Amino acid sequence: MAGVVGLVALAVDRGIGPLLAAEECVAAVDGREVVLSLEQAENAALISAVAERRGLPARAVTIALATAYQESKIVNIDYGDRDSLGLFQQRPSTGWGTPEQVMDPTYATNAFYDALEQVDGYRDLEVTVAAQRVQRSAFPDAYADHEEDARVLASALRGHSRAAFHCTTSGGVEASSPDPLPNGLTARADEVRRDLEEAFGQQSLGGFEPRGVSSGHMSGSTHYSGRAVDVFFRPVNDENKRRGWAMAHYLVAQADRLDISTVIFDDRIWQSGRRSGEGWRDYRVPRSSSGDREVLEHRDHVHVDVHE
Repeated sequence: MAGVVGLVALAVDRGIGPLLAAEECVAAVDGREVVLSLEQAENAALISAVAERRGLPARAVTIALATAYQESKIVNIDYGDRDSLGLFQQRPSTGWGTPEQVMDPTYATNAFYDALEQVDGYRDLEVTVAAQRVQRSAFPDAYADHEEDARVLASALRGHSRAAFHCTTSGGVEASSPDPLPNGLTARADEVRRDLEEAFGQQSLGGFEPRGVSSGHMSGSTHYSGRAVDVFFRPVNDENKRRGWAMAHYLVAQADRLDISTVIFDDRIWQSGRRSGEGWRDYRVPRSSSGDREVLEHRDHVHVDVHE
């Protein structure tokens, strides 16, 4: 019994183990909750990010997610009916691309949207009708089974519903090299930077510079160790709030894969590990801090930092 108690105490101290809620992600909009595995969340967030980059409406994301739910459970599977593969079960033999291409989630998602945009009036069609015109499934009505969950995810992941998506993660990662790259970021932080721009396109970035930053942030900030990136959404208005929440939710969805520790936006904070299951909490600016409250409360930028 003493040994069990000791192990439980260790788990609590590290934020891992049986006392941490199951690793999963939750989107909650208008009283409806959708629960995803971390893998599903990574793929769903990518599907949304690709639409954001292409300037497509949330309706396109709803259609894409309902399709991916039905075809693969939003998992990038390497098998299917005949030669179907990937998130959307696209068939290389019918012109969707090579097997390697359709197994690339970004390629597959862009291919789906390419086809969807060729569907006249898809924004006004029923989800199952629009999906069927792209997929030509033997079970055309099945997409409707996933429409409501897809709507919830699209609303959250596109930032229309703020602080509506979070993940529970262990936060336990192996230490990596603290030495900064030429741009002043650690390798982990730079991977986040590159991932964001691959998913969303070129962004307005800050919080790092060659040879590192030495001022302009609160004491103890992860910017000083090259572990943090800021993504700016200025001026502060409704559309930029939406864009910021789309990115903040994407980062939380990718936190396990990218070893992300903290995401802050719009005076809210999410942290991996023990408190991740609490979702987005109020961000408290230290009383000793002085300066523009809009900046201090992260109203105009998304802050993301990685584990050491």
